[in-house]
Amino acid sequence: MVIKILGSGCKNCQNLYKNTLEALEILGIEAQVLKVEDINEIMSYGVMKTPALVVDDEVKIMGRVAKSKELTKLIKN
Repeated sequence: MVIKILGSGCKNCQNLYKNTLEALEILGIEAQVLKVEDINEIMSYGVMKTPALVVDDEVKIMGRVAKSKELTKLIKN
């Protein structure tokens, strides 16, 4: 599983990254978690608002920071 956090590296992006790691720990799942700050790559996903969460090349969240509990559901599905 590859999870990407798309964004400029702002505080919200950092929080989404942290919450994603917490969700993976709760689920007991190992995944590659990448921070993507390249605007061209972010745009290639059709993302217009960051932060965004991409799981296996599918955009799950855009423009907000999700809490760990919500992320567990998104990652699990």
